[in-house]
Amino acid sequence: MQYFNNRLEKLNKEYNSIIQRKNEIVELGNGIFDRYKFPVLTASHAPLFWRYDLNPQTNPYLLERFGINAVFNAGAIKFNGKYVVVARVEGNDRKSFFAIAESENGIDNFRFWDKPVIMPETENPDTNVYDMRLTQHQDGWIYGIFCTERKDTSKPDDTTAAVAAAGIARTKDLIKWERLNDLISYSGQQRNVVLHPEFVNGKYAFYTRPQDGFIDTGSGGGIAFGLSDSMEKAEVKEEKILDPKIYHTITEVKNGQGPAPIKTSKGWLHLAHGVRNTAAGLRYVLYMFMTDLKDLTKVTYHPAGYFIAPICEERVGDVSNVVFSNGWIADEEGKVFIYYASSDTRLHVATSTIDKLLDYAMNTASDRLSSNKSVEQIISIIDKNFNFK
Repeated sequence: MQYFNNRLEKLNKEYNSIIQRKNEIVELGNGIFDRYKFPVLTASHAPLFWRYDLNPQTNPYLLERFGINAVFNAGAIKFNGKYVVVARVEGNDRKSFFAIAESENGIDNFRFWDKPVIMPETENPDTNVYDMRLTQHQDGWIYGIFCTERKDTSKPDDTTAAVAAAGIARTKDLIKWERLNDLISYSGQQRNVVLHPEFVNGKYAFYTRPQDGFIDTGSGGGIAFGLSDSMEKAEVKEEKILDPKIYHTITEVKNGQGPAPIKTSKGWLHLAHGVRNTAAGLRYVLYMFMTDLKDLTKVTYHPAGYFIAPICEERVGDVSNVVFSNGWIADEEGKVFIYYASSDTRLHVATSTIDKLLDYAMNTASDRLSSNKSVEQIISIIDKNFNFK
């Protein structure tokens, strides 16, 4: 019993030190956004009563009974005055599930709610669910669009073969979730689907990412846009590519919408991920673009290169050299909280403002697609600075 109590005391001390730790901005940055020193959620943030049987009679050595491997890829929303994320939590068994954590200030002291999300299943049960995008829709519901993964039954002997679809659920309180039918599309598998927050011509609008297979985009690729008459039986019959993948850019392998776009007076701000190949494997980065307020398929601004890329310890994890985001929050004062995961392992936050993001998106040159053109852009900045002096 003494051993049990001593170990429990140490576990509680370590857990509380992580939960109560204050975060701080990493100086100096690029002026566009601020990074923070500590991740906002990690596997160690999972409550002890999730991981341990705390009864000394049934667990005298206080062994971990359910291991948590990682916490990452979180949808985000401002809810009841709190900064709330619906995180992807992955157990040691490789199964992911959703769990909600909240913070008073959006940058530290995130605490998980007592229990993970109980997500209803369809008639075709999910093997794995992950990467929920949250959308507070004009119709009054909060929708969660997520990836549902199931075994590819057409390849029974291939234990790696999977089929991905866009699962859909909705809620009013983030506690009780109503599961709807998976999105129907006619362009292959869907792993990155996001619901637009407003009706478009009386219909529900989706950002999709058509792809031939579970991993490879194949003949598909790019961020697409499509409409559905309803959410109860969501069906996108036609998808229009609005942001294609392009050779020798950060999106040459694939790209996909991150969270739902933010509406501003200048247009819709989009955060997306781009993937390119390297000798060390795929590299995921985040980038931004803007679309027209009325024509959502019209890209108005598209800064060259990445917005956020993995640095330092962010590059190390289960799937290294990756940053990914499916959640951000624009609060009432114009501050933007960008929740991004690094290397499929932990969740970070970066902060900016609507004004800074608009300045970045509208005044950063687009990719001119050649080394020569890149040098021209640098020289134009140099000449402008010399003339200014």
